Amino acid sequence: MAQAQFDVIVIGEGISGLAAAGELARGGLKVATFEAQLFGGLVINVNELDPAPADGPTSGAELASQMMQVNGDAGVTSVQEPVTALRDAGGVKEVATDGSSYSARHVIVASGARMKRLGIAGESEFEGRGVSQCADCDGPMYQNEQVVVVGGGDSALQEALVLSHYCDRIHLIHRGDHFSGSAHFAEQVKSNDKITPVWNTTLDAIVGSQMVEKVRVKHQDGRVEELPCAGVFAYIGLEPNTAYLPAAVQRDEHGFVRTNGSFETTVPGVWAIGSARSGFPGALTDAMHEAKTVAASIRAQLAD
Repeated sequence: MAQAQFDVIVIGEGISGLAAAGELARGGLKVATFEAQLFGGLVINVNELDPAPADGPTSGAELASQMMQVNGDAGVTSVQEPVTALRDAGGVKEVATDGSSYSARHVIVASGARMKRLGIAGESEFEGRGVSQCADCDGPMYQNEQVVVVGGGDSALQEALVLSHYCDRIHLIHRGDHFSGSAHFAEQVKSNDKITPVWNTTLDAIVGSQMVEKVRVKHQDGRVEELPCAGVFAYIGLEPNTAYLPAAVQRDEHGFVRTNGSFETTVPGVWAIGSARSGFPGALTDAMHEAKTVAASIRAQLAD
């Protein structure tokens, strides 16, 4: 089978990847995007984007669907296969999947990140039976129930606020004594009577029979306590989807890809944007900015 060839391959159909692909395709380049799971990335689970794009969709799913449609109209090829390897073959980049091989002069790593797991007893056992990673998706299932949210960053604070629309009580478990998220969300959480911060505490185990019934928490002073709850939502950070990259693509101690100021990696012609990149600020506007910056750089290099 002949190897499919493109000007640019974008690995990942999250917001940054879709934005970069669209920019390049509208500029006349032959572009393909690769996605291992569902297009849209982590944002697809967000019902209310905050902030939302000006004059655009207000939900993550709507935004991603709109971008996919626009990209399809612009001629972007969407390949629904997980990338297993990336090779630098003397100026041409080869992208491999389980069954095929593709080549391009430039590759954009936009494969994003996944939410970290707690790694505690009961987490895997109760996946889908009280353990969730999407408050927008599963919040309505916990109408008038007590739930636990773990974390202190923006994601944890936002999801606790979403759950407050449905739940009777949200126990917000945080290992520190103050939130690390933005003041905007922290103030909303502190003023919400349904959300109870539990400071200097870690989650030790998730307990139940058929469904989650309670959690065991450990306080900094060594005290152990059980909290009744019907659901557990953990937002303790992200892990990058970068295992397929070669060692020549330098990463930080957590596996996120290092880039220069133009978002090019240590392998010329391989770029990284979005939440797979070390130092990514995290906002939707940042993803859009990085996508446009990389697209402009690639167009300039291909024009030389």
